[in-house]
Amino acid sequence: MRINTLHKLFTLFAIAFCGHAQETQKIYLSGTDFKHPVKWEFMCTDGHNSNNWTTMNVPSNWELEGFGEYTYGRWYKELEQDEPSKEEGFYKYTFSIPETYKNQNITIVFGGAMTDTEVKINGTSAGDIHQGGFYEFKYDITSLVKYGADNLLEVHVSKHSSNNSVNNAERKTDWWLFGGIYRPVWLEVSPKSYIEHVAVDAKMDGSLNADLDLINLPKNAKIEASISPIGSDESFKTISIPLKNDNNHQTISAKWDNVKTWDPESPNMYTLTLELKVSGKTLHTSKTKIGFRTLEFLKKDGIYVNGKKIIMKGINRHTIWPESGRSTDKAISILDVNLIKDMNMNAVRGHYPPDTHFLEVCDSLGLFVLNEVAGWQNGYDTKTGTQLIKETVQRDVNHPSVIIWDHGNEGGWNTAIDYVFHEYDPQKRIVIHPWSDFGGWDTHHYPTYLTGMHRFNNGENVFFPTEFMHGTYDNGIGAGLEDFWTRYKQSPLFAGGFMWAMLDEAVLRTDWAGDQKFDSKGNLAADGVLGPHREKEGSFFTVKEVWSPIQFSPKQITQKFDGSFLVTNDYIYTNLNTCKLEYRVLKVNNNILYTSNKSEVIASKPINIESIAPGETRTLHFDLPTNFFEGDWLEISATDKHGRDIYTWSWPIHKASYLANKLIVKNDIKKEAKAEKTSTEITLSSKELSLKLDAKTGQIISIKNKKGDVPFKNGPKPIGMKAEVEDASINQTKDAAICIFKYAGGIETATWTLFNDGRLKLDFIFLKNAGRNSGFDGAFFEGAIDQFGVSFDFPEEGVESMKWMGNGPYHVWKNRIKGTTMGLWEKDYNTTVTGESFENLVYPEFKGYHANFIGGNLKTNHGDYKFFSENDKLFFRLFTPDLPKHAVSQVSPQPKFPAGNISFMYEIPGMRAFKPLEQQGPESQPTNIRIKSGDEGIPMTLWFDFRSDN
Repeated sequence: MRINTLHKLFTLFAIAFCGHAQETQKIYLSGTDFKHPVKWEFMCTDGHNSNNWTTMNVPSNWELEGFGEYTYGRWYKELEQDEPSKEEGFYKYTFSIPETYKNQNITIVFGGAMTDTEVKINGTSAGDIHQGGFYEFKYDITSLVKYGADNLLEVHVSKHSSNNSVNNAERKTDWWLFGGIYRPVWLEVSPKSYIEHVAVDAKMDGSLNADLDLINLPKNAKIEASISPIGSDESFKTISIPLKNDNNHQTISAKWDNVKTWDPESPNMYTLTLELKVSGKTLHTSKTKIGFRTLEFLKKDGIYVNGKKIIMKGINRHTIWPESGRSTDKAISILDVNLIKDMNMNAVRGHYPPDTHFLEVCDSLGLFVLNEVAGWQNGYDTKTGTQLIKETVQRDVNHPSVIIWDHGNEGGWNTAIDYVFHEYDPQKRIVIHPWSDFGGWDTHHYPTYLTGMHRFNNGENVFFPTEFMHGTYDNGIGAGLEDFWTRYKQSPLFAGGFMWAMLDEAVLRTDWAGDQKFDSKGNLAADGVLGPHREKEGSFFTVKEVWSPIQFSPKQITQKFDGSFLVTNDYIYTNLNTCKLEYRVLKVNNNILYTSNKSEVIASKPINIESIAPGETRTLHFDLPTNFFEGDWLEISATDKHGRDIYTWSWPIHKASYLANKLIVKNDIKKEAKAEKTSTEITLSSKELSLKLDAKTGQIISIKNKKGDVPFKNGPKPIGMKAEVEDASINQTKDAAICIFKYAGGIETATWTLFNDGRLKLDFIFLKNAGRNSGFDGAFFEGAIDQFGVSFDFPEEGVESMKWMGNGPYHVWKNRIKGTTMGLWEKDYNTTVTGESFENLVYPEFKGYHANFIGGNLKTNHGDYKFFSENDKLFFRLFTPDLPKHAVSQVSPQPKFPAGNISFMYEIPGMRAFKPLEQQGPESQPTNIRIKSGDEGIPMTLWFDFRSDN
């Protein structure tokens, strides 16, 4: 096996040398990524499978391969653990180099290894031990290799650094700690004279300056520079640039006309080709992917890209995959960038330099990147930090997506070496200290809604929080985002923000047996808007709507609707006439909740947009089809100029009362329902259904249909108020039997109506008589309340699914309703706990509050039960989401739910976003209720269809 591998490698060398002698060749010693690894000899000194030589995949993190011990960076704090074991890994690999490479320069490159790495070639050290786990490093091994023979590569990797500043920066952190060579290892084979490094500054006008590091520069050499657009056949001139003799570091300049600029909305990329020539002979060719764009950082003003002030809609991302740790591949990078773009974001930040392929995808698909040198609340020492900054900038300097350098995080910086970034960056991007107000750039973490006092209200510095909207479990991210975003955008100094975080960072525990396989250390790493395998949580869609570049002003469709909407273009660069919009009118048939039928599109057509420039608000209009008001709701979908979905908005065409009465099935039954009353009970009965009520409490004692008991009882129980029955009366008509309860307190009356065909109706009047309703919970006349409605009991056991009309498909909070749309939805029962149920992460979650509820069919193994509402914007509470079981510190994963299992509510609580609710915006706050004498009260009309035959 080893002989075949060496023969193959020898052949690759020979082919590369013969076919492309003038270019630097990249020859992998490891696999290209964790999905395509190469086995090296390996031994780990501690933990699982230690002290035995075996083989292991490279690249990989050794914990995910079954070696060592899993370590989370908060071992010293919330986890209250002793210092983790100081695992070391020893690697060996044999490779061969052909004789034809004797006159070439050979460099070995490590994409990343955790954490201290010592490299030997044929028993001789390749150079100083590299310290720092997130950085690409290399050694010139030209003098160490043997040609035409086997070469032994030995690598000693220490998970724990011998440098305490490295441990403090990288290991005392709020993230997973891994060991091993987790990024690829390769050889770079270059001619004797070559361009070692290129650092480019390419401006929007087509001008380019490039700093070149040259090796063995001969006299009278020149550079021939050319560009070619990626994905286009357009050609540009070649520019010849003479070089100075005997100067291995030089700057060259060139300019091309009619280049297309790079920005996140139009990420135009070019290949820059530099040929090192002497007397017409090409000695070496360097190719670099670049984008032409101009950065301007104006203090007390803003950040400009290509002359436009930008607002970054961003998120923080860890490089991680559950089955491979920090070892990923380009497919994951493409997946992640597409998901970020799908949320209508234009920016991303991490806590350390990401994989090169991630930046390549950010370049090609279009994201602004804040590229960070690690240092989580502790910085590197000056010597180490200087080296790691150099490695970061030299690797990533040419990516147009990278617009800002981050130096550490939350105190993890070394101000004395900030200057090093600019030593290697001809673009002189700004250097920020995330969470601090530093150098004119205020990146305050987790600001409150009313953040001020020198940071915001006084307009001191350009403001862009590099962390906000923390997403532990189902907290934050979407909840309250619209309030924060609307307020912050009021400041001309606002340059955007970055939510924490993209992913629930759960990893596969190869050392665990049993049902639980994935570990997020409880709440410590479950911060994402996506699950560990990129499952979409509800906030994903909230962000998608709130940050949509197309914003619709609030609109209610009535009979006066003429197809007009007020629309704002929230792009930075793009006119909305490049987007495609289409309207659809949808309709459901009358028995839709009783059958497996779907909704029907009865009209659709593209919407023409003549021109809406960035920042402009104009009227958008479409001609109503003749059958428009035969529909039940309207949808408008938008895609951008690249074909990416922007969002789908929806509006009900009719009021809830119309829709509810349309959906509930009516039968023609002549036999009259009856009402009977005793001192303790009231009974309403029909051929199809009987209802027994407690005359003293007004609550359901029992409901029976032809098949037996209906398990809907112990209600209505008031939520957010007190109410006591004062009187009960019955009535009977030719169509129905009626019971009316009169209350003191928050409920004025509750009227039960059982129709002859078995339909059951419940009409409430809340908060009508201010003089009698003194029992209201809280200050009645001027009160604040975050829950208001009525509740019932219903068993969760046996529930299978729900089909409903209303906003969906995800559950909501008061401050996270956006991201749901009106429609006909179905979902199966599940017990998903967001941020924890990684073995069976089913979305959307089944339980919780559902907005704009019109009607639903709750399907169980003991029958179907249907509920309807005639009230617009009513919330339907379906059970209580389960709480997480594995939290390692005190958290508030969700607000307290009201008593009961099924509730109908006008007010529901907001979800906290890391900060307490009182520090969030108005949509997160309780409602103020004020009742005046003479008010008609608040109505609520509910229908129940518990008939066994429907």
